[in-house]
Amino acid sequence: MDIDTLAKLPIWFGVFVFSTTCHEAAHALVAHLGGDSTAYEGGQVSLDPVPHMRREPFGMVIVPLVSFLIMGGWMIGWASAPYDPRWAMRYPKRAALMSAAGPAANFLLAAIAFVLIVVFVRADVLQFSNGGIDELVVATSGVRTSGAGALGVGLSVLLTLNVILGLFNLFPIPPLDGGGILEGLFPDGIGEKLREFRSSQYGFFGLMIVWYIFPKIAGPALGLVFRFLVLLS
Repeated sequence: MDIDTLAKLPIWFGVFVFSTTCHEAAHALVAHLGGDSTAYEGGQVSLDPVPHMRREPFGMVIVPLVSFLIMGGWMIGWASAPYDPRWAMRYPKRAALMSAAGPAANFLLAAIAFVLIVVFVRADVLQFSNGGIDELVVATSGVRTSGAGALGVGLSVLLTLNVILGLFNLFPIPPLDGGGILEGLFPDGIGEKLREFRSSQYGFFGLMIVWYIFPKIAGPALGLVFRFLVLLS
């Protein structure tokens, strides 16, 4: 790994932790508003990453850092917010909203990054680049400072990572949020089958299938977002 890629590690990790914290806090908040205070009592209705890291230290700290070093500039990981399954069975629609809240938070963060990129490109602070997904924009030739460079990387990662997190979690396979949404919207039909799938030994294989086909969706989706970004800037 070259020194330039390694220098991006703190930015990547900061954006990853922030995005994952927002995702899980959104789950916890909507569940709390819907009557399940399990995650609230665990301190997860918060943008403080510590309660989320304490619950999933392996998925929020170790795996992201190791994956970045192994994959040479990309970061994966996970987190979770607890909920009461009895509450979910009693209020399936509320449970569906809880599941949808996580991806919605990611898409909101992506939208904020999108708008900020447009603003800074129009202000001639950043410019579009042919770099990777963490260099959609870089500092302009007239603003070659470390701060502007870090801003470009941070906004690029914030946009791409949250588009990917939002789309990936919407797949209708347990334990992903898309599965939870369908379980809540169709509790007596599709939802029942998905709950059975969640509790079976085949759930892992479902995730492997999603992992295989997801790049075929994420690539075109990111390309569309980038073209729209250039068009509006």
